[in-house]
Amino acid sequence: MMNLELSEQEIIRRQSLEELRKLGIEPYPAAKYNVSTNSQEILSKFDSEKNNFQEISIAGRITGRRIMGSASFVELQDDKGKIQVYFKRDNICPDDDKTLYNTVFKKLLDIGDIIGVKGNVFITKVGEISVNVTEFTVLSKSIKPLPVVKEKDGKTYDAFSDPEQRYRQRYVDLIVNPQVKDVFVQRAKIINTMREMFNERGYLEVETPILQSIPGGAAARPFITHHNALNIPLYLRIANELYLKRLIVGGFDGVYEFAKDFRNEGMDRTHNPEFTVMEIYVAYKDYIWMMEFTEEMLEKVALALHGTTKVKIGDNEIDFKAPYRRLSMIDAIKEYTGVDISGMDEEQLRKLCKDLGVDVDETFGKGKMIDEIFGEKCEHHMIQPTFITDYPVEMSPLCKKHRDNPELTERFELMVNGKELCNAYTELNDPIDQLDRFQDQLKLSEKGDDEAMFIDHDFVRALEYGMPPTSGMGIGIDRLTMFMTGQDSIQDVLFFPQMRPEKKVHKDDVMLYTQIGIPEEWVAVIQKAGYLTVESMKDASPGGLHQKICGLNKKHKLGLQNPTQEDVKSWISNI
Repeated sequence: MMNLELSEQEIIRRQSLEELRKLGIEPYPAAKYNVSTNSQEILSKFDSEKNNFQEISIAGRITGRRIMGSASFVELQDDKGKIQVYFKRDNICPDDDKTLYNTVFKKLLDIGDIIGVKGNVFITKVGEISVNVTEFTVLSKSIKPLPVVKEKDGKTYDAFSDPEQRYRQRYVDLIVNPQVKDVFVQRAKIINTMREMFNERGYLEVETPILQSIPGGAAARPFITHHNALNIPLYLRIANELYLKRLIVGGFDGVYEFAKDFRNEGMDRTHNPEFTVMEIYVAYKDYIWMMEFTEEMLEKVALALHGTTKVKIGDNEIDFKAPYRRLSMIDAIKEYTGVDISGMDEEQLRKLCKDLGVDVDETFGKGKMIDEIFGEKCEHHMIQPTFITDYPVEMSPLCKKHRDNPELTERFELMVNGKELCNAYTELNDPIDQLDRFQDQLKLSEKGDDEAMFIDHDFVRALEYGMPPTSGMGIGIDRLTMFMTGQDSIQDVLFFPQMRPEKKVHKDDVMLYTQIGIPEEWVAVIQKAGYLTVESMKDASPGGLHQKICGLNKKHKLGLQNPTQEDVKSWISNI
């Protein structure tokens, strides 16, 4: 009955699979296949005068075929690109037995199959570098057809372009849209460029816990799980900040981590509940030093990827060359709303939000209201890299108070193309002040703010042993990759973004069909005919239904005893 769930092509491919085995060819061999080169190396380095690619072996996926009698061409795609491969019957089969070419190659191989080929490189009459095959090996038989993208008169047909399909089946996306790979190659280059810079300065890459007893380091709603052995609740980390600062207390001068963080919040084109962040903490530095460090880092990344500091993001050209504009949060709000919020209390801020049309509720404290005003009225204006500095103290419970104004903190966020990219502090290392700030967060939590920070008493205890003056910075790798590769959606820079479960078509249980007299073995056939529920059969024509299911029995070679038309009529009358 399984064949009923398969398309005609899938059935044929499974038959080819069995035919290969009958010929003594294992379609999924266990032995390693020695690969000596790749498509890119051949295409870039082949010299026809030197014949420098003799007796080579490459492997890849068949993405196109042109069968022409005793000679054929195949397009082979490997990790580095595509190359044309030439199959000639007498080269493949020098003896009288031509089965390997006439049957295996021509009839039993399909687009999507993975093969290894051995041979030599030459240039065809039309000037295309190709591999002349002397031997080939089936390495993996593809039993599900790939989407075949067609081009005609400059137009593309049947492209695998639906975003939901692409994200759910990234493996197919990478095969049929090879340009997608480039984004992830660049993502790796971004991370490696940053890592090289940090390592050159002697900073240590570390790992901190993902499962945490207290979700600290940020204002966000956590995911909750349970540890069975310890019988305690645990949280997926929302930030790695507090553990990294414990390491600064322990005596490291510089530590960093590329980390997966998790926030149980909304999803949109720039947010995913699971995301990658890089956080770095350096002792004896402040946020002014960190601004210069961040500028240098982003310059290096842009140059490594593009050879220039100028990057196109949508319609905007962003220049990551230092220095970047620096603007305090209060001055930014004043610049874009005309209102000076310095010195305003909670009620004044609530009234201002109402006057500006900024939605807030009674659970919002001063910090969240200021954040909302900035987010709605200022943020989208920051196209070129801009450091927004000196946040009000209520917004930054882990940040040191400003050296010149205790109402503010020594914090910056880097805004690029209207979005936050980095967040950094001169870290708070006064344990008494830190505990007070945590307790203020507790009050917000009691008011109903489900993003307020927990009190981490162990972190306070760590500070009591003494943490040197420190600056820390966090940067979202997903968003940085979006900016540096010109992608509009975070899903395009994640291999496997979070998706809603696939919708399943409802089918009635087999028992409901047997209750009206349908033999169990015919239920799957009836559902294949389109009658997924018993109720849907009610208005069916007995003759039409009989013809459909008998046709499916014959087409799929099920070997069932066909019912009579009277049998079908009685089924319908029993509904």
